[in-house]
Amino acid sequence: MKYLYIVDHFVPPPSSEYGGIWNVVASDNEECFDLIVDFDADNNVEYYSNLRQNIMKATVLPLAEDCESSVIAEFTT
Repeated sequence: MKYLYIVDHFVPPPSSEYGGIWNVVASDNEECFDLIVDFDADNNVEYYSNLRQNIMKATVLPLAEDCESSVIAEFTT
């Protein structure tokens, strides 16, 4: 089963003004983390510990169909 994760990801200035939101299709928290880290290409490594916490607090919605795991959209400032 796959889930849509809506993850708030704060990155403080000067890297970002507010951080952003990640929308990810994944089967579990660990896969969600791995997909975001791969997509981010290690640009915000120092905030990955916060990312794990944010994934645990994320809105997680079950999907009706089994979709491919991926980052659907990300918005960072």
